[in-house]
Amino acid sequence: MVSEAPPFWWTKADWRAYALWPFSWVYGRVAAIRMDRARRAMPPVPLICVGNFTVGGAGKTPTAIALAQAAKARGLKPGFLSRGYGGSLDVTTVVDPGHHRARDVGDEPLLLAREALTVVCRRRVDGARRLAAEGADVIIMDDGFQSARLAFDFALLVIDSVRGIGNGHLVPSGPVRAPISDQLRHATALLKIGHGPAADRLIRRAARAGKAIYVADTVRLDGGSLSGVKVLAWAGIADPEKFYRTVREAGAIVEETRSFSDHHHFSEDEIADLIDRAASQGYTLVTTAKDMVRLEPGHGRAAELAAKSRVIEIEVRFDDPLAPAKIIDATLAAARARKLRANGKG
Repeated sequence: MVSEAPPFWWTKADWRAYALWPFSWVYGRVAAIRMDRARRAMPPVPLICVGNFTVGGAGKTPTAIALAQAAKARGLKPGFLSRGYGGSLDVTTVVDPGHHRARDVGDEPLLLAREALTVVCRRRVDGARRLAAEGADVIIMDDGFQSARLAFDFALLVIDSVRGIGNGHLVPSGPVRAPISDQLRHATALLKIGHGPAADRLIRRAARAGKAIYVADTVRLDGGSLSGVKVLAWAGIADPEKFYRTVREAGAIVEETRSFSDHHHFSEDEIADLIDRAASQGYTLVTTAKDMVRLEPGHGRAAELAAKSRVIEIEVRFDDPLAPAKIIDATLAAARARKLRANGKG
């Protein structure tokens, strides 16, 4: 899967998108076939997949965390399943935030492991079995909607209301991971994050197809403490502009920004540049929680950058406060129905 989204993917389709259309057509055919054939293995416990339509961040990780919190409120033990993108481990691993580093298990699993049991595994079927063995009674899979071999009891597709699906074209002409019709067919529900208009057309299409629609916002947890502060904002995520908007909404004065690729591991020169530039101009360094976990303790000046950077924490809050619990309940009901069918009783 492409990890970096060219800027033209997020604007009106131009000659670059149309020139790549033949490749997108082939990609789309393969992706559709893969989606139809992938979901064969039954998970050992109820499973929710949190995915998105496109390459790039839409808010999957904070959404997964919100669902885990709802599961715990139900008295369940949730477990996160991730492939550990950006990590080097190729064996099934229970993530230990106090021991593992982003280079080992990936940055997103480190964030997830703060909330609940987390397993990284290249083969999601094996990872699901390990979670069940560790006592998880509901699995929340972060990504993998278009390719996982596991069957889903509930598939929630997250879409950003500002970016939407970009130019609407398939990779490599655009950011869409598989034909929209095929993705909708396998989806259970959609979650629109924010109140912008870019996702509205797709939301209406999904509603006509009978899919449940949820709406949520990302909420800052910084308490407005950056009001009036001049900052250098830095981020290595899929949509850094979204983070910079969040910083401005916190009241900060964004004097400069530094954007890096998603899951980027910072070099000594990059770390030194951030520290020295902020010091010379009197700026406060601001970054994301995901970037902070990639600053490995004891690695050169990384500890210094971590100490000097302020983190803006966010969470996803559903417009309907009961929505996460409803998703958990629907997942459990679907899993019970699946087991009855497997036993020949449905």
